[in-house]
Amino acid sequence: MSRSFGRPLAALTLLAVLALAGCTGESPTTPTDAVETSAPVSSASANAATSVPSAAPVALVPGGSAQQNLPFFTQVVATVWAGSGQVDGRAYVDALVGAGFDKGAMQVTPNESTIGNAAESIEFSVRLGADCLVGQVGPSIGDPVTTVLPGLSSGGCLIGQTRPIDW
Repeated sequence: MSRSFGRPLAALTLLAVLALAGCTGESPTTPTDAVETSAPVSSASANAATSVPSAAPVALVPGGSAQQNLPFFTQVVATVWAGSGQVDGRAYVDALVGAGFDKGAMQVTPNESTIGNAAESIEFSVRLGADCLVGQVGPSIGDPVTTVLPGLSSGGCLIGQTRPIDW
């Protein structure tokens, strides 16, 4: 693919993702267990899709940027997704806290819709400096997705209804 064709395509893809996120209050990207070069796990700052193999040794980078910690965040999310709490926000928050991320910098959306049905997808985030690690999981999106997005001026990461992390 030529460089002049790739940038407009990446911009168009990002615009489509943001437009869909505006409709749902959620923003998707995907972690996988295998290296991919398609769009599943992406970096908003790099506009390039990458994925982290689950076998690669990754660890939390204390004081590091969201981009530096994306591989570890993705690994933690993939581990929870492989377990029994696939669409349980608390399972992701607890796993991320156990992995060393700051609970006070996290947000999570409800596990249920406003009418009491199981959520088709949930989002969770960790604010690291000016940026956010954001994950989305659920039956409506297939495999989990993770990405780095700019933080909101309000100090949070997620738009829409979130629930208190009071456990």
